[in-house]
Amino acid sequence: MKFTIEHKDPLSSARCGLISTAHGDIPTPIFMPVGTQGTVKGIHQHELTDTISARIILGNTYHLYLRPGTGILNQAGGLHRFIGWDRPILTDSGGYQVYSLKGMRKITEEGVKFQSHVDGSRHFFSPESVMDIQRQIGADIVMAFDECTHYPCEYKYAQKSMHMTHRWLDRCIKRMDETEPVYGYGQTFSPIVQGSTFSDLRVQSAEFISSRNQDMNAIGGLSVGEPHDEMYAMTELVCRILPSDKPRYLMGVGLPENILESIALGIDMFDCVLPTRNARHGIIYTSEGEINIRNAKWQADFSPIDPNSPALTSRTHTKAYLRHLFKVEELLAGQLASIQNLSFFLWLVAESRLKIREGTFYSWKNEMVRKVSQRL
Repeated sequence: MKFTIEHKDPLSSARCGLISTAHGDIPTPIFMPVGTQGTVKGIHQHELTDTISARIILGNTYHLYLRPGTGILNQAGGLHRFIGWDRPILTDSGGYQVYSLKGMRKITEEGVKFQSHVDGSRHFFSPESVMDIQRQIGADIVMAFDECTHYPCEYKYAQKSMHMTHRWLDRCIKRMDETEPVYGYGQTFSPIVQGSTFSDLRVQSAEFISSRNQDMNAIGGLSVGEPHDEMYAMTELVCRILPSDKPRYLMGVGLPENILESIALGIDMFDCVLPTRNARHGIIYTSEGEINIRNAKWQADFSPIDPNSPALTSRTHTKAYLRHLFKVEELLAGQLASIQNLSFFLWLVAESRLKIREGTFYSWKNEMVRKVSQRL
């Protein structure tokens, strides 16, 4: 992987650049639609490329390991061929799923024993096995196996967890170094900074991760319920320490305003399930603010869903029509809403890149944060 910084904003730490991978280039800042189980829910691959302009999508090691399994993925020639996607893919290591399986998992120094949420069967993830699984999946970017702590978290637990995550990281790096890619192209490995919302732990973790000199770095354990101000404070602190010449990925973030503020702090990559998950419940993100399309106020509103959207469907279909689809429970409702939300998120980062190049990002960001934070 190669990362080139092309422009920097004069009034913030925002920058735009280009990540080059075996499956294509990724302009940054970038938002990655989440395709947890090998699909971005309700969206065809051609819509992802042609309508939404997604440059990279995210898959999940935990879910893909359980279904369809690494055997099927290997027979198919990797996840790219299995799902018919020829652009880059990043796979999360499953650490967040381990975090969410409270009551169904046991974390030890060696790894994590867990029960499948599908059928209750028992499994074990170690840093080594997770690297092997991600080799079989064949993602362009693979993530370290870590523990994502809950919020609020006791200091001693966060400290203990962080040090274990660091020991796991060294095991991940060793495994990656002693194995080869399965499908004939390179895979980039990314460590993950942890430390909850404790400044000293975040500093220690960022320094440790930086010392491992990998091609990109991620920040995990945020957007798990902490106030936004704490998320921004931890992000800013870590970005001061992580190498500036490598991509920085803020995992699981987030709302449009979170993305804009984090770009200003120096973050290059984002992912979140909110655009598609909330779309299925009628929450629409637009360039003017957030809409609950189920509300009666939209019943006779024949204006476009979002006149500024790059998606033709959002410019031609009306709010009244989309509300009708939700009220009668048509499957098309969730699909159109998901297309709008993902198109908006990709538009938001594309506009951020443009404003950074123009040198007007900071003032534009402040105005956009005001707009996207409001409920229409």
